[in-house]
Amino acid sequence: MSRRSLPVPALFDAALGGDRASLARLLSLVERGEDDAREIGRISYPKSGNGYTVGLTGAPGAGKSTLTSATIGHIRSLGEEVAVLAIDPSSPFTGGAILGDRVRMQDHATDPGVFIRSMATRGHLGGLSLATPEAVRLLDAVGKRWILVETVGVGQVEVEIAGKADTTVVVVNPGWGDSVQANKAGLMEIADVFVINKADRKGTEETRRDLEQMLELSDLAHDAWRPPILSVIATEKQGVDVLWTTVMAHRDHIVSTGELARRREFRLREELREIVARRLEQRAREIVTGERWAELHVGVVAHTIDPWSAADEMLRSVGA
Repeated sequence: MSRRSLPVPALFDAALGGDRASLARLLSLVERGEDDAREIGRISYPKSGNGYTVGLTGAPGAGKSTLTSATIGHIRSLGEEVAVLAIDPSSPFTGGAILGDRVRMQDHATDPGVFIRSMATRGHLGGLSLATPEAVRLLDAVGKRWILVETVGVGQVEVEIAGKADTTVVVVNPGWGDSVQANKAGLMEIADVFVINKADRKGTEETRRDLEQMLELSDLAHDAWRPPILSVIATEKQGVDVLWTTVMAHRDHIVSTGELARRREFRLREELREIVARRLEQRAREIVTGERWAELHVGVVAHTIDPWSAADEMLRSVGA
């Protein structure tokens, strides 16, 4: 029997036993977001909660994939296994994710202790913002203790996803440009650690001062954990060990202060709220059809009824 025809519980058991192809199939079902994805969620959720998620985000060209690859190598040198989700919302036509990230991480392709997956929106009801935490929980449930989530850019979706990690690393380059725009993108709000990658280039110290000034003006300046600013040359693997030590220090800090539990509780509450909102949105699209809807639409166009009153009438039919 092919994996495509295997039921979800059988796929999950196989993935739990280390079968990578079964895990890949389960992730495809999660991305699709249909009934199978709901079943995967019901099976994996009780078994999750032991993994630790590190998000890496930053502007395109910052060297995130190279840094991710170097971080994978360092984690493996410590004898630990690692999973990577490379989030790429930029391929809506095929529904698949662009594989540039996999090319840059090809050094790890044959390592059984590394699992790399590119993710795109596909048909999931909530898009990447809901598919990603489900995928993370699945990886967690099958025993992946370290999960890296790399995003391709700094748009709203990417920043949102990276900010849902336990520790978020924001990657910038020397001479990173308009700090105000970076602040608007939300990078300052989600950063637990800053990395100045390509630190052998001119402008590294100016970038460090720029970040320090932004931190001074932000709420983060007076927090118990002030985001460190690290210099790294990912292509040479320089500073990657310090980065991982810093990530571990941040983990120890948020565990000891109870902040990790609070963050995870907040994320689950927001995820639940978003699921409800998406389902209501889907239900709304279903009810705005039929004869009465057409009549109300004509009335709105003719100015015999205002849009809010027409909406109220449609919603009364479903008790909303």
